[in-house]
Amino acid sequence: MADSVSRRVVVGISGASGIPYAKDLLETLRRVTDVEVHLVATEGARRVAADELDLPIDELAALAHVVHTNRDVGAAIASGSFRTAGMVVVPCSATTLSKISHGICDNLLTRAAYVHLKERRPLVLVPREAPLPLPTLEAMVKAAQAGATILPASPGFYTKPKTIDDLLGFVTQRILDLLGIEAARAPRWKEG
Repeated sequence: MADSVSRRVVVGISGASGIPYAKDLLETLRRVTDVEVHLVATEGARRVAADELDLPIDELAALAHVVHTNRDVGAAIASGSFRTAGMVVVPCSATTLSKISHGICDNLLTRAAYVHLKERRPLVLVPREAPLPLPTLEAMVKAAQAGATILPASPGFYTKPKTIDDLLGFVTQRILDLLGIEAARAPRWKEG
């Protein structure tokens, strides 16, 4: 890796529906050879992965370069001195979103997100749940005010998607763009 510090990305997976988005992102990042992926998943993510993908989270974890245990709040990604290009939480549950927006660091995922906010590094939160009640909307505003980017898992249709993979790719492409990572995952508006 030429500049491994700037090419590290932290991927957090929390326990919301939308694990296929995380899988698509991890598969895409794996094809970008100069990006080192650090993964942390909550217990809820383990449950949802089994329900939505019929596979254990360990199979998703195999797509990352480094896997951290969510209970290990002393892991490298919990420190501001561990530099990264950014972090994404996909999917981001309402509970995780609320914790991040209020600076509650009770596990490694929320601590790593907090570090990205305090260090002013990109933090992309990808909620998928709907409809959105007022507490969640307020948490989104608070997280955005703190420096996070809220990217709802809402694929666009101007690319004329034909498969679920196309829909997943649209969101993955937006995440990669926000992290400054070049990878052609989905067509762009009026390009090509």
